[in-house]
Amino acid sequence: MSNPVIRTDLPELNLLHRGKVRDMYEIPGYEDKLLMIATDRISAYDVVMDDPIIDKGKVLTQISLFWFDLLADIVPNHLLSADVDQYPEVCHQYRDQLEGRSMLVRRTKVMPIECIVRGYISGSFWSAYKKDTTVCGFALPENMQESDQFPQPLFTPSTKAEQGLHDENISVAQMEEIIGKDIADKMADISVRLYEKASEYARSKGIIIADTKFELGMVDGELLLIDEVLTPDSSRFWPMDVYKPGQGQPSFDKQFLRDYLSSLDWDKQPPPPPLPAEITEKTAARYKEAQERLTA
Repeated sequence: MSNPVIRTDLPELNLLHRGKVRDMYEIPGYEDKLLMIATDRISAYDVVMDDPIIDKGKVLTQISLFWFDLLADIVPNHLLSADVDQYPEVCHQYRDQLEGRSMLVRRTKVMPIECIVRGYISGSFWSAYKKDTTVCGFALPENMQESDQFPQPLFTPSTKAEQGLHDENISVAQMEEIIGKDIADKMADISVRLYEKASEYARSKGIIIADTKFELGMVDGELLLIDEVLTPDSSRFWPMDVYKPGQGQPSFDKQFLRDYLSSLDWDKQPPPPPLPAEITEKTAARYKEAQERLTA
C-alpha cells in the first residue's frame, strides 16, 4: 500500500471541483482537457469521512480503465491517457499525487441526468416497491422479493443533486422533458447495452452487477461515456456464490462501512465519526477484491 491521498494540491493547475471522491482540474493552455484524480476519500450517507481508505482511488481508476477498454465498442469515452508521462509537462511535478489514480480526459458538456440501470431490485427501488409496485413509471411484477432479478434490466434515470443532497429518481418521461426524447432514447439505449455487456462479463468472474450508474457527456453532438465506470462506488457488486433472493446481499463496496456506521449513535450529519483501522482495512480489502476479480 502507498501513502493515502486525501486532498490533492496542484497549485499550477486550476481546481474546478472537489467532489466526494474526485478532484477535477483544468490545465492552463489545455482548455479542451481535464485532469481527473480519484482520491482515497470515502463517503457514506452523503458525508465524507475524515479517515481515508488507502489506495481506494487507485482501485477505482484501474477498474474504470478496464471497463473503458472493454466497452469501447458500444460508446466512445472521454479517456485520453492515464500515463502521467503523456500528460502536459506542467503535471509531471505532481506525479506522486497522480500516479495510478488520475486520468487525462476530454472536456465534455456533462448531461444533467444520472443514467442508472438496475438488473435486480435493491436499495431505494426495493423501498419504493414495498409501498407501490409501480416505481418510476414501471409496473413491476407482483410478489417480488428483495434482491430478485428483474425480467429485463430497467433504465431508471435520476436528477443530479448538489453535493450533500440526494439525487431524485425520475421517470423516463420526465427525462425526456428535460433533455428531449431523441437524446433520452440514445442515453437509455447506450446505458442498457453497457450494463448487459458488463453484467455478462462480471458473471464470468463470479460477480453480479445488481445496478450501476453511468455518466454521459457530449462533444460536437456525440455522446461519450465519462467519469468513473462500473466501480464499487457507482455500482452494487454481489458475489454470485452466496447470492440468495429474499434478503440483502453482501457486496464489494462500502456497505461494510455503512453497516458499521448504522451501529453507532450518529445522526448521519457532519462531522463524521472516526473510523477504526479494522473498518478501513476491511473496506479497502473489499474494493481490492472487486478489482482483482474483474481485471485478472
